[in-house]
Amino acid sequence: MNKNTSIDTVKLVQGIGKEVDWTLKKRVQFIESILSLKNADETKRFLRDLMTTGEIEEFSNRLLAAQLLSKDVQYNAITKETGLSSTTIARISKWLNGSLGGYRLILNRLSNTHHHNPTKIDKGLSCFDSPKL
Repeated sequence: MNKNTSIDTVKLVQGIGKEVDWTLKKRVQFIESILSLKNADETKRFLRDLMTTGEIEEFSNRLLAAQLLSKDVQYNAITKETGLSSTTIARISKWLNGSLGGYRLILNRLSNTHHHNPTKIDKGLSCFDSPKL
């Protein structure tokens, strides 16, 4: 723990998930690498090198699903829009409504910092476009 790490941060990291050891050097480095990105261009370049096109699409769809779930869009409409399975959507819903709040944090930040354009999805329902990579 360095001088900038608070006790609350340590508790949060410990609670993030028992299945992931966030204290391993490689995971700390991974988080630090993301935090070191300074702008959208750097982020696009890093994510493209890090992930396959399919993984970028999958994660983009998961964020879109979280946005749609936060607007009470039905699972079948989300599946149609994103191609995600109902099982994946249910997992996203669980995390969206869970105690860690990662999706909620990002969705709040996106709604506060970006101008979103509504897009039609199913039976007149609308959602916000996810940021393009």
